[in-house]
Amino acid sequence: MLGKSVEVLTADSADISTLQDGGDASPATGIERLLAEVLAGVVRVEQVPTASHFFNDLGADSLVMAQFCARVRKRADLPTVSMKDIYRYPTIRSLATAFADAAPAPVPPPAAEGPTPSQTPTEPSQTPTEPSQTPTEAAAPTEAAARAEVPAAAGSRRYIVCGTLQFLIFLGYSCLAAIAATGGYEWISEGSGLLDLYLRSVLFAGAGFLGLCAFPIVAKWTLIGRWRSREFPLWGMTYLRFWVVKTLLRTSPVRLLAGSPLYVLYLRALGARIGKGVTILSHSIPLCTDLLTVGEGTIIRKDVLLSGYRAHAGLIQTGPVTLGSNVLVSEHTVLDIETSMGDGAQLGHASSLHTGQAVPDGERWHGSPAQPTEVDYRTVDPADCATFKRTVYCVLQLLNLLVVYLPLAMGGMSVLLAEVPQLHALLNPQPAAFTSPAFYADALTTAVVVFVGAMLAGLLVVGTVPRLLNRAIKPGKVYPLYGFHYGIHRAIVLITNRKFFATLFGDSSGIVHYLRYLGYDLSRIEQTGSNFGTEVKHENPYLSSVGTGTMVADGLSIMNADFSSTSFRVSRTSIGPRNFLGNRISYPSQGKTGDNCLLATKVMVPIDGPVREDVGLLGSPSFEIPRTVLRDNKFNHLETGDELRRRLAAKNKHNAVTVGLYLLARLIHFFVITLITMGAVDLYPSLGAPAIALATVLTLTFTVVYFALIERASTGFKPQKPLYCSIYEAAFWRHERFWKMASIDYIQAFDGTPFKNVIYRLLGARIGKRVFDDGCFLPERTLVTVGDDSTLNAGTVIQCHSQEDGAFKSDRSVLGSGCTLGVGAFVHYGVMIGDGAMLAPDSFLMKGEEVPSYAQWGGNPAREMPDNKTHREAARQEHHAAPARVS
Repeated sequence: MLGKSVEVLTADSADISTLQDGGDASPATGIERLLAEVLAGVVRVEQVPTASHFFNDLGADSLVMAQFCARVRKRADLPTVSMKDIYRYPTIRSLATAFADAAPAPVPPPAAEGPTPSQTPTEPSQTPTEPSQTPTEAAAPTEAAARAEVPAAAGSRRYIVCGTLQFLIFLGYSCLAAIAATGGYEWISEGSGLLDLYLRSVLFAGAGFLGLCAFPIVAKWTLIGRWRSREFPLWGMTYLRFWVVKTLLRTSPVRLLAGSPLYVLYLRALGARIGKGVTILSHSIPLCTDLLTVGEGTIIRKDVLLSGYRAHAGLIQTGPVTLGSNVLVSEHTVLDIETSMGDGAQLGHASSLHTGQAVPDGERWHGSPAQPTEVDYRTVDPADCATFKRTVYCVLQLLNLLVVYLPLAMGGMSVLLAEVPQLHALLNPQPAAFTSPAFYADALTTAVVVFVGAMLAGLLVVGTVPRLLNRAIKPGKVYPLYGFHYGIHRAIVLITNRKFFATLFGDSSGIVHYLRYLGYDLSRIEQTGSNFGTEVKHENPYLSSVGTGTMVADGLSIMNADFSSTSFRVSRTSIGPRNFLGNRISYPSQGKTGDNCLLATKVMVPIDGPVREDVGLLGSPSFEIPRTVLRDNKFNHLETGDELRRRLAAKNKHNAVTVGLYLLARLIHFFVITLITMGAVDLYPSLGAPAIALATVLTLTFTVVYFALIERASTGFKPQKPLYCSIYEAAFWRHERFWKMASIDYIQAFDGTPFKNVIYRLLGARIGKRVFDDGCFLPERTLVTVGDDSTLNAGTVIQCHSQEDGAFKSDRSVLGSGCTLGVGAFVHYGVMIGDGAMLAPDSFLMKGEEVPSYAQWGGNPAREMPDNKTHREAARQEHHAAPARVS
C-alpha cells in the first residue's frame, strides 16, 4: 500500500547514502544505529546519516515517516515513536537523544494463560510524562487485556430483527405524518377566501409545530424515562428505544431554533438541568438530556458535540456532561461522557475533553485531549441582556415562524391550486393521463421551471438581501444578544450559507466568483481551478478575507463572530496569502498565521504568540512542521507559465461539463420526485393517507438507488484506485467530478440502522457484518474497508485522500474487525487499524499510520494512549458472562 510513495521518494531524492550535510554518515552504536537501520529499510538505501533532516535532507514526507514509526513500534528493542516525535526531533540523532532516558522495559516472560512475547507489545514507560519532557507516552494495554475488554459481538439474528423493527417504525411514522398532513391540507383547502385560508394555515401550522416538538418529549419520557449512566449492547430492545428517541429528536424542528432561549427551554423539558442566561448555538442537540448540567451564564458555540452518549466496542454508553457557571465552550469541540468544567472555565476551539477529564474552576484548556493553557478565549465583553429581552425575542421568533413562514408554506399550495387551474389539473391527472406523452412533457416543463427558477431566485437573494442587512451591523461593536442586531446577524448567516451553491461552484474556477458575489475579499485572485472545495461556511461573508494564492480544501469554517452568554461582536477574519488549508479547519478572527503557511487537517489555529509565517502547523494544540517537502515539489513545473494556462483551460472545460452533469442529475431527480408526488395525489382519493406514505417510501428508495447509480457511473462503474498526481492532471479532474456527483446527504436518515451498511456497500465500500454507523462519512467509498462488528460514532470521517498545494494523493484505508472510532474522529488515507483497536474522540489519525490490534490511540495527531478503564468494568463482566455469539 505504501510502496508507491516510497518509490517516489527514492526516485526523486539523490542517493541518500551520500548525503553528508548534517554530519557523520556512519550511525553511532545503540539506539541511533537501530533507528537508522529501520529508516534505511523504509527508504530502501544502505544507510542513513544520523544528522540528516528527515524532510529537508532526505526528502521524506509524513506518509513515509508514518511507515517508519509503524516499523519502530514493532521492534521490542526500540521505544514507541509517534509522528509528533518525528516533527519535534527531525533527525536520527536528535530522536535517539530524546529517547535516551526512555529505554523500553524488558519484555516479560509469557504467562501461562496469556499471549506469547511476540504478541505482547513492549511498554516503553509505565508512567506517562509531560510532552515537554519526553517524546513518548505510556504504551497501550497488552493485547490480552484489551481482548478481555472487548464485549461479545452482537448476533446476526438480533441485528436483523432490530433492522426490521426500525423499518416498520419508519413506515408507521410515515403513515402517521401522512394522515396528519393530508387531513390538515384538506381542512385548509375548505377555506373560503384568502383570509380564511390564511387563518386556517396559521392554526394548522401552530398545531403541527407544537405536535412535532412535543412528540419527541412524550416519546422520551415514555420509552426511556430518565437517562442514567449505564451501558447496553447494540441492536437489542433497549437500543431500539434509544434509536427511536434519538431519531425523533434529530428530526425535531426545534433544532432550527439553536441560539434561541426557546432551545434551552426545550432541553429543560427533556430533563436537562440548565441555569439562567445560557446560550447554546450548536445544532447538534444533546440526547441524554437528564445527564446534562449547565450552570448560569454559560455559552456553548456552534458545531459542539455533547450528546451524552457514545458507542464503544459494541455498546452504547451514557454518562454525564457537567458545565459550571460562566463556562465558555468554543467551536468544533467534543465533550465525551464523564467530563466536566468548573465555574468560569474555558475550552478552546478545535479541542476535546476525553472521558474522565475535568477542567477546574477558572482554568483555560485547549487541545485534543485538552490540556491547560494561558490563552484567553473569552474575547468579547458582556452586555445588558435582561430576561425581558430574551422573552420578547422568543415571542417574536414564534410569531414570525407560526404567523409568517409556516402558514405560507402550508397554505401556499392551497392558494396556488385555487388560483391556477392548470396546476390543479397537473397534480390531479385523469387515469388515462399516465399513458399520455403530453402528461410527462407537462411534468418535465413544470420541473424545469421550478428547479431553474428556484436556483436563479436563490442566487439573486443570497447576493442582495444579506448585503442590505449587513449595513445595520458595524464590525467591532459589541451588541446584546436577542436584539434587533442579533436577528440581523442570524439572517445573514442563514441566507449566505447555502450548501447547494457551494457544491455547485466548488472545486472549480467558479467558486472564487461566487464567494466574491457573496462578499468575500479575495484580493488579487490567482486562479488554480481548485481554490476552494465544496464545503466552506462563514458567519459574515463581508468580513471574510483570503489572500492571493491561498488554496482551501474542504470543511473550512470562518469564525467572524465572537460570543458571550449576553453579547456578540463581528470582526474581520483574514487568512494570509500563499497559504494552504487542509480539511475541517475553524479559522478564528484572532488567528495568528500570516504568509505562506500550511494548516494541516483539523489543526487548531493559534490565537496567541507571534504571527506564524513560512511554516506548517499540525495538531491541537498546534506545533510547527515543514511548510512543504521535496516530494510535493514534483509538480511545480505545471503551476507556472504557458503550461499552467494550457492545463487550467483544459481543467475549466472539464469542470464546466461536470457542473452541467451535476445540474442535469439533480433536475432528473426532481422530475421523478414530481412524478411520484403526482401519482400519490392521483391515488389519494382511493387509498387515502397510505398513498402519501407510500410516496414517501418510494421517494427515499428512488433517491438511494438513483444517486448510487450516478455515483458509480461517475467512476465508470469501476472502483477508484490510489492516486498521486497534480491537480492539473485528468485523473484529479475525474476525482473532482466524483465528489460533485456523489450526493449522499440522504444517508443521514439511515444512521444507527443496518440499512446504512447496505447503502455503503451499494456505493462500493467494503463494510463487514453488523457494523454500527452512527454518522460516519466516507468521501471515497470504494477505497474503504471496515471489518465486522466495528463501531463508528457520530461525526467520524474516513477520508482516503489529501491535497497539499498542487499535489493530490489518495490511498486505501482499512479498519479491522471490532474497531471503534470515537465521536468526531478523523482517519486519513493509507491507514491500517488492527482488530479491536480504539481511536479516542476528536482524534486525527494521520496518513500512513498503522494502529496495532487492540491498541488505544487518541489525540491530534493520534498516538498511543494509556489505557482508560473507567466505565468499562461492566462491559468486561458482561463479556466473560455472555454466551458465544449465534450467527
